Amino acid sequence: MLNPSKTRSLEHTDSFRSCFRSQLPGIFFLSMVLLISSGSLAKAGGETSASMKWESEVLEHEGSDRERPPRKGGILFTGSSSIRRWETLEKDFPGLPVLARGIGGSQMHELNEYIDRLVIPHAPVHVLVYEGDNDIASGRTPRHVADGFKFFVREVRRKLPSTRITYISIKPSKARWKHVDTIRETNQRIRRYAFWAPGVGFADIFTPMLGTDGLPRQELFTSDDLHVNEAGYREWAKVIRPLLRTHKASGSP
Repeated sequence: MLNPSKTRSLEHTDSFRSCFRSQLPGIFFLSMVLLISSGSLAKAGGETSASMKWESEVLEHEGSDRERPPRKGGILFTGSSSIRRWETLEKDFPGLPVLARGIGGSQMHELNEYIDRLVIPHAPVHVLVYEGDNDIASGRTPRHVADGFKFFVREVRRKLPSTRITYISIKPSKARWKHVDTIRETNQRIRRYAFWAPGVGFADIFTPMLGTDGLPRQELFTSDDLHVNEAGYREWAKVIRPLLRTHKASGSP
């Protein structure tokens, strides 16, 4: 015969087991919620989320557009700081409806998060993209940059099917010369893609920025040996301008 105290102990154990079993669905659900939430937080802080990092710059652009709405159907330059800092853009492309919407320091996958806010509202007939420079410097691969640009093309074409898209090649610079082989490979990958993709172009600004010694031309850069100066942008314009002649000839607004 069982001891009364042992009997009560067994009853408590059975009661606990029954209670635990009844709570299993709730525990499982809570665990899944926590797992999904932690994954979302990791995603928000990872490479796929640029919303907090560049939000202030994007809001600045949107504010500018509200105050002075640019005409739709123009030529949009977008990308990282090389676009953000192009203060002579209108002077370098006289008579053309050019507009710059860059976010300094951005990478290709970060720009992709803002397509619906920086590109689509302007309904441009031509978009020129400069990204990849910061990607390579941060350790991204040529394939990563190329895939990011392909995503950009797909997303823009989904809403603006007739818009032409041109990739401005990653520039050579003294500050990032150690990455030059990776930069060349990235440019080559995207050049090959642009050759076969309808309505996609490639602007090679890498080659004319090299001197006869095969190194970056110092006179085209600011003191940081990374960003280009006005002379550098003039070299870019020489390469890009012929790609935009059709807009001028067709009388685009």
